[in-house]
Amino acid sequence: MTPEGRVKEKVKKLLRSYGVYWHMPVQNGMGAPSLDFICCAKGWYLAIETKAPGGVPTPRQMATCKQITDAEGLAIVVRDEHDLAALETTLNLKGCKRAV
Repeated sequence: MTPEGRVKEKVKKLLRSYGVYWHMPVQNGMGAPSLDFICCAKGWYLAIETKAPGGVPTPRQMATCKQITDAEGLAIVVRDEHDLAALETTLNLKGCKRAV
């Protein structure tokens, strides 16, 4: 598994543990660009771009993040354990509860 693939698996595990709805759009070059994960949690829109540790989003991905935040959604980049912890903190602040 690639380093980015390992980050994606950690994000999936975290989202599942909070009962967040998510899907991963398949990008084929047609239509509007998207990020790796599109989520709905407690009525709010969240998009997540995953990168290998140390990776950075492309200019197109950053433009997509800006479109999402301009529309009052939340866009997060997750690269490592620190970013994953920030995502979990955000889920908690938005009122999501970890499933038992």
